[in-house]
Amino acid sequence: MQDHKELIEDAQRQTGLNDFGPDSFREGLEILSDSLRREARLNTVGERALTERIGLHLRQRLLIEDWYRRHPEIEDEQIVAPLFGVSLPRTGSSALSYLLASDPGIRYLRVWESAQPCPPPSTVPAPDPRRGVAATSGDALLKGGKRTPSGIDGAMECQDLMALDFKSQIFQAFARIPRYSDWLLETDLNDTYAYQKRTLKLLQWGEPARAWRLKAPTHMLYLDALTAAFPDARFVMTHRDPAEVILSVAAVYADIIGTFTDHIDMPYLGELNLRCWSEAMNRAIAFREGGQDHRFFDIHFRAMHQDPLGEVRALYAWLGEEVSPAFADAMAEWWADNAQAERMGKPDPARFGLDPAAVRQRFAPYLQRMEQWAPSGAAA
Repeated sequence: MQDHKELIEDAQRQTGLNDFGPDSFREGLEILSDSLRREARLNTVGERALTERIGLHLRQRLLIEDWYRRHPEIEDEQIVAPLFGVSLPRTGSSALSYLLASDPGIRYLRVWESAQPCPPPSTVPAPDPRRGVAATSGDALLKGGKRTPSGIDGAMECQDLMALDFKSQIFQAFARIPRYSDWLLETDLNDTYAYQKRTLKLLQWGEPARAWRLKAPTHMLYLDALTAAFPDARFVMTHRDPAEVILSVAAVYADIIGTFTDHIDMPYLGELNLRCWSEAMNRAIAFREGGQDHRFFDIHFRAMHQDPLGEVRALYAWLGEEVSPAFADAMAEWWADNAQAERMGKPDPARFGLDPAAVRQRFAPYLQRMEQWAPSGAAA
């Protein structure tokens, strides 16, 4: 793995560009590259995949700045009242995002533009050559599995946009990088969300203005920074037993990391996710109870599976919007085709050093509030 200076120089050489915009990305890049070299124990596939992905984000950042230099009017674009999914992972939030993406009247982050926002989609004649093509060799290895039932134009999380500032949990899902993970948990993401907004403006430039539907579990850790960039944002939160959540997400991490290393530390993955997501929920509780609770709509995992279209209709009623017949038909079709797609076998929690009762105790403040936030689901 190259050091951060070499990675920067390679990106500049490959694009012929030098301006990365604000320097906020440099600290994360330096810590990430150092952590990958010293801690990750990457195999040959992992070395190539992570080098490619870092290079991709650096090149895209250079290209974004070049588009803004040549078209400063992009800055005039407005991101109005976006809806963010801000739930624990493995709570049905991905299925919800795919259902919301069925609405022809909204804008969402498409899987093929997530890692490669440049060139802006409005400037590329259809069909866009990025559609259906993996951005890196690592993505090609992971593509098409049980984690991604979204289709060629499916909805993607905000992780790649956050990675443009090198403050993204996507990297800790690829490798064991404790120094980077510790730093990420405590660092300031104000610049990250400002750059995400800059990229969203680029993505919608030249297209009809539509409300954004976005999502990433990571956002729960940084809601103050998120709302500084998007002051009129609203939030939808899905809910599930945290003991099931932590075990499921640790298993997903192990599945991905196992592609890129021959040395998987299962107990580390259990503790990493327990620490990260319990802290995320504590911060989300503090944010909601600090005067922001009115900005949230809640859906329980069970309720989502029992009546997905009914839950989306209730969400749209809360937003003051209607579910059109075309939207309802598209949701019903997606659900019929994909409702079983993300189901995984249940691993042994002991493999990850997890005890379900201890996990629930760690999330006790959340479990108390889930009864209030999603009572119909909690009682089911």
